[in-house]
Amino acid sequence: MKIRRSFIIFGVLLAASLVAQAQTWTTLTHAPSSALGTALLMTDGTVLAQGMATSGYATGTWYRLTPDSTGSYLNGTWSTRATMPTGYSPLYYASAVLPDGRLVAVGGEYNNNADEETNLGAIYNPATNAWTSITPPTGWTHIGDAASVVLANGTFMIGNCGVAGTECTNQTYQAQLDEATLTWTIIGSGNGKADQNSEEGWELLPSGDVLVVDVWDVKNSELFNPTSSTWSSAGSTIVTLPDSSCEEIGPAVLRPDGTVFAVGGTSSTGVYSIASGTWAAGPTIPSSDGVEDGPAAILPDGNVLIDVGPTSPCYASGTKFYEFNGTTLTSVPAPIGAGSNPTYTGRMLVLPTGQVLFTDGTKTVQIYTASGTYESAWQPKILKVESTLTHGTKNNKIQGRQFNGLSQGAMYGDDAQMATNYPLVRITNTATGNVVYCKTHNHSTMAVATGAENVSTYFDIPATIGTGASTLEVVANGIPSVAVAVTID
Repeated sequence: MKIRRSFIIFGVLLAASLVAQAQTWTTLTHAPSSALGTALLMTDGTVLAQGMATSGYATGTWYRLTPDSTGSYLNGTWSTRATMPTGYSPLYYASAVLPDGRLVAVGGEYNNNADEETNLGAIYNPATNAWTSITPPTGWTHIGDAASVVLANGTFMIGNCGVAGTECTNQTYQAQLDEATLTWTIIGSGNGKADQNSEEGWELLPSGDVLVVDVWDVKNSELFNPTSSTWSSAGSTIVTLPDSSCEEIGPAVLRPDGTVFAVGGTSSTGVYSIASGTWAAGPTIPSSDGVEDGPAAILPDGNVLIDVGPTSPCYASGTKFYEFNGTTLTSVPAPIGAGSNPTYTGRMLVLPTGQVLFTDGTKTVQIYTASGTYESAWQPKILKVESTLTHGTKNNKIQGRQFNGLSQGAMYGDDAQMATNYPLVRITNTATGNVVYCKTHNHSTMAVATGAENVSTYFDIPATIGTGASTLEVVANGIPSVAVAVTID
């Protein structure tokens, strides 16, 4: 229940936390021309972020952040991109980058400055800088702030929030989008979902199943099986994670060790073990803080960065930041403006550099640089790519392992999904040091933690790339492969 929008107007030891000085927030050198909200990483290495109005509502205009010639997002530049179709400027909605490289946005708790739980949607094609409207699933009059996920086979799935009214209620339906035809297949009731979709977040597991912490069936969790299109219990979360008074929950993030760290709208956290299929209580968030909708992100070293704040009254301001290392929570520096923000204004996005981009509905866009680094076993591995590549060519194929990373990346309480579990191709010119990202598309999988499975993607080389000796890397969730030598002609 999003009363929060009134602003428009396991038993483990909690770390006694000293702020780690190596972890830093840095404001981007160039500020955007608009306040920004939800941001997603495109497969060409650029970031698309939605504009926000001074009222706190969203606009339909999007802005692109392009890294500089060294690959730095801190020194990147902003440009204005196309505006969404007339009548659609959503706030709190389902979102994803699809395997073909397009960005999809569906639903919205707010639309055009009004609380209407809209069923509208649109898809953005970066090649043409144009949005196209998407017809809603048949019979779905409201979608609202929907849960969504891109399944391992590349299919985008959303939840139905409910019927007419100010809130979404009593719906257990899901719908899956055909990327080619932009039509929906509805997964009807009777598929075993224990409670309604509203306010829940979905986490993709290495098995291809989707994990959800139920908001309305408290302490229950569920698994969605894409093969059978059915839900089953994933067991008790042990602790209460949904905040019953605010009807919110925090994000859940898959870690490289095969656990999911779930943050409560309460001060409780939980840890789900994929291997055992069981939950354990995680560390308690200090000061009775929690996450009543808000972001979290996986860091290169496997830690999870979380944004927490007061839970009484609902949606109170004054956020703090912690890293979870699998056992303890450690306090880390907070970005500029944290003291004035409630958790739900924050958005995190994992960049190819391993840094985390943070937006909070203002023009002050910041980047978090963590102190840790990845293990070599977590890196993507290139097995086959042509040693000579031609500038301006399309559909170059690259094959290897673990191209999609070990996690979806950044997560949110329910809406505002910004997963980055897809491969980017980064080429660095040996002589000049210039860094260029090649647009990737048609990935063989959107699964996470694919291990020894052989996977692939295709990439298009910009005509403007520098020629000569270069190195090529595949990057997933900020972790690069070992570079291979290539020649660009």
